[in-house]
Amino acid sequence: MKKIRLVMENKNFRDKCSDMTKEFNVQIPCRLAERVEAYASENNSDITLVVIEALDTFLRDQKSK
Repeated sequence: MKKIRLVMENKNFRDKCSDMTKEFNVQIPCRLAERVEAYASENNSDITLVVIEALDTFLRDQKSK
């Protein structure tokens, strides 16, 4: 397992919290972490932003089911 640390720091989020820096650690399989790292690198992005966007998209899709 590999750990990914997520920190929400972007001030442009539409849904603002009282504290924009919620932080938690997520352990995911190494192969998934490698895919996230590769995707971030290929798209000139940050790993944290890729994971946040993926989670947001997944959760929004769940609401429409």
